[in-house]
Amino acid sequence: MKITLDEARRIARLAHLQCADHELEVLRGQLDHILQFVDKLNEVDTEGVEPAVGITLSTESRPQILRDDAPGPTLSRDDALAGAPDSGEGHFRVPRILA
Repeated sequence: MKITLDEARRIARLAHLQCADHELEVLRGQLDHILQFVDKLNEVDTEGVEPAVGITLSTESRPQILRDDAPGPTLSRDDALAGAPDSGEGHFRVPRILA
């Protein structure tokens, strides 16, 4: 599928991009390249291939493997602050980033 310059201009406008004509030509070429890649992916035979499943999704062949959400031992305040580069009054001290 070939992207026209008008389509590239419309896509740029939808993306709130301000492009000069030579930049639109580059964008058009990049979009063409992406669509050619997608067309190539569409040619791949995926018959019989199971979809990829994330760790939070389960199927009969892939049950969820998650630990119980149970409280465990925690650090005391002094132990937690012991490794801090700067602390005081029971808190971590960090550099101010907002004026």
